[in-house]
Amino acid sequence: MKGIQLLLVILMLPLLAWAQKSVNASEIIAKISRGEAVSYKNAVIVGDLDMTKLQNMKQDKNSNSASKEYTSTVKAPLTFVDCIFKGDVLAYFNPENSGFLNTSGNEMYKTNFEGDVVFENCTFEEAAAFKYSAFDGKVSFMSSRFAEEALFKYADFEKGVNFSNVRFGGDANFKYVEFPERVSFAGATFKEEANFKYTEFERGVNFEKASFDGTANFKYAEISDSFNVKGARFNGGDDFKYTQLNNRQVSLTALREMNR
Repeated sequence: MKGIQLLLVILMLPLLAWAQKSVNASEIIAKISRGEAVSYKNAVIVGDLDMTKLQNMKQDKNSNSASKEYTSTVKAPLTFVDCIFKGDVLAYFNPENSGFLNTSGNEMYKTNFEGDVVFENCTFEEAAAFKYSAFDGKVSFMSSRFAEEALFKYADFEKGVNFSNVRFGGDANFKYVEFPERVSFAGATFKEEANFKYTEFERGVNFEKASFDGTANFKYAEISDSFNVKGARFNGGDDFKYTQLNNRQVSLTALREMNR
C-alpha cells in the first residue's frame, strides 16, 4: 500500500509543480512588447505587470510641455485564467498620484488593448488600474477577485464586457465609462463603493443577485434597454439621483418593482 501511495505522489508531482508555476511579470511584459499573444493558466505572476511603458509607447499629440501623456498599445490578445497577481497590474500610471517624486512635470501613462482581454477567476492582490484604457475586443474579468480598488474610470469598451461573479474588495470605479454592448455584473460583490456615476449602459446592464455592501452610486447614470436588479442586495447606501432608464428618471424602488 505504501508503495502505491508513493507512486501516486511521484506521478502527481509534475501536476503540482505546474499548478503552482511562478512567472516573472517582466517575462510577460517582454512578450507583450514583442506583439506576442499571452496566455497563462494556474500561474502566480510575481512582480508588477506594468503595461504602461511598452516598446511602442508614443507621446500623444495633444500633449504639451506642461502636461505629457503617453500611450502604449497591447497588440495581441491577453488571456489569464486561474492566475494570482502578487504585484500591481497597471494599464494606467500617474507619477503624481503614486507617491513617486516627479521632476518632469505632469505626466500620465495609459495602455490600449487591440485584442480580447481575459482575466477569468484571477486574484489581484495589489492595485489594478485600467483608467482611460480603450478595449477594442471582448473583455472578461468573470469570477475574479480584486483586493484593492478596481480602477476603470473613463475606460472605453467597444464590445461585450463580463464582470459577473467578480468580488470587488475595494472601490469599483466605473465612473464616466460607456458600455456600448450589454454588460453583466450578475452575482458580483461590491464590498466598498460601486461607482457608476455618469456611466452609460447603451444596451442594458445585468446586476441580478449582485451584492452592494458599500454605496451603490448610480447618480446621473444613463441606461437604455434594461436594468436588471432582480435579487440584488443593497446593504449599504445608494444614490440614484438623476438616474435615467430609457430617458426617464428612475429610483431603486421603481427598479425593484420592474424586476419582480
